[in-house]
Amino acid sequence: MHDLGTFRANLDAFAARLATRGLTLPLDEFRALDSRRRAAITEAESLRAAQNNLSKEIGKLRKEGANTDALQVQSREMSDRVAALNGSVEEVDAQFKEVLAGIPNLPHESVPVGKSADDNVVVNSFGEAPKFDFEPQAHWDLGPSLGILDFDRAAKITGARFAIYMGLGAKLERALINFMLDTHTREHGYTEILPPFMVNSASMYGTGQLPKFAEDLFKLEKTDYWLIPTAEVPVTNLYRDEVLDPERLPICFASYTPCFRSEAGSYGRDVRGIIRQHQFQKVELVKFAHPETSYAELDKLTADAEDILRRLGLTFRTVVLCTGDMGFSSAKTYDIEVWLPGQNNFKEISSCSNFEAFQARRANIRFRGGKKTELVHTINGSGLAVGRTWVAVMENYQQADGSVIVPEALRPYLNAEVITTSAQLK
Repeated sequence: MHDLGTFRANLDAFAARLATRGLTLPLDEFRALDSRRRAAITEAESLRAAQNNLSKEIGKLRKEGANTDALQVQSREMSDRVAALNGSVEEVDAQFKEVLAGIPNLPHESVPVGKSADDNVVVNSFGEAPKFDFEPQAHWDLGPSLGILDFDRAAKITGARFAIYMGLGAKLERALINFMLDTHTREHGYTEILPPFMVNSASMYGTGQLPKFAEDLFKLEKTDYWLIPTAEVPVTNLYRDEVLDPERLPICFASYTPCFRSEAGSYGRDVRGIIRQHQFQKVELVKFAHPETSYAELDKLTADAEDILRRLGLTFRTVVLCTGDMGFSSAKTYDIEVWLPGQNNFKEISSCSNFEAFQARRANIRFRGGKKTELVHTINGSGLAVGRTWVAVMENYQQADGSVIVPEALRPYLNAEVITTSAQLK
C-alpha cells in the first residue's frame, strides 16, 4: 500500500506512473476529497484558536465575578464543532485508505513500459530447446501412459484441476522439493521454514491478496482462515508488526508448501494437465531487505531460482515484465520461463518480484534506521513451482519408447535413472 500523505501530496505523479500500468486514477474525485479534508482541518484549527482565546476570556471574567454562562455555551459549541470536523477528517482519511488498498504498486523506473506480455523484455537465457527424432508428447499423455499421473481418479475424488501422482511420479515430485530446498539452504544461504498452510485475513491483507483478490482464494467456512495461495503469505507475515535489527538484513527464507488457488481469472487457460491447478506444490524464496540493497537482492534471488533449472539441464529464458503485465503488489518482476517441448512453448515457472515497501507498509514490518524506524523491502519468488518443474523434466527428458530419463541432479533423491511403465509395477 502507498503512504497516505505521499499519495495525497503527489496525485499527478502517482497518476502518471500508474497510467503506464493501464490504470486511470479519478483525480477529480481525489482532489475533491482532499479539498474537503483541508477545509475541515483549517476550520478546526481556526476554531481551536478562537476557543483558546475564549477560554482565556472566561477565566478573566470569572476572576472579576462576571457571569460566563453564555460564553461557556459558546465554548462547548466550538468543542462540538471541532470534534465533528476531526471526525470529517478521519472519515476522508478512511476513504483515502480504502481507495489506496485497491491501487497497485508504482513500477520501478527500470521497468519497461508496455501494455501486455508481448512487451516483456528477455534479459537472460540458458540452453537450447532439445531436438527429438519423434513427436514429443505433452505431460498429460506421457504421465498417464507411464502410470504415474491420474486425472480421472482425481476428478472423481475432488473435481477438475486436481491430479494424483503415483509411484515414481509421486517420488519425482518429492525429489524435486528436496533438491530445491537442499540447494537453496546449503548453497544459496536461505533458512528453511515450514509455516502453517492456513492464514488469517490480516496476513492476506499484509501481502496484498485482500481485499482485491478474494475471489482467487479459498476461505474456510465459519472461520477467519484462508488456504494459502503461496508461501509468500505466511512467511512475509512472520514479522508483521515487528521492528527488525538492521544487522540481520537481508533475512532469507526458503519454504515448501502446497498452494491453493481458485484460478477465478483463468477461465479457459491451461485447462489440460497440471500447469494450472487448484492445488500444487511450490518452494518459495522470501527476503526481507534493506531498501538500499533490495534490487541487488532481487537479482540474486532470481539467479538462485535460475540455478535450479541450470542444474536440471532445462532450457529457460528470463524476462522482465513490462508495466502492463506486472502483478498488483510488485515494483519490478522477473519471470523465468522454461521450455516445454510437448507444448512447443515457454511457460512461466517462477516469478521473482521486489515489492519495495508496498507489502511492508500494509503489514507494518520495519527496521531500526538510526533514530527512526523505516520500512523494509520485501522480495520473493518461486524457487521453483514444483509441478511445472515436474512437467519440464517429463517433457524434456522423454524418450521415443515413452520412458523418461531422470536428470543426474535428481538421481540420488529418486534412486532411479529412468522412469518406465515396468518400473511402476515393482
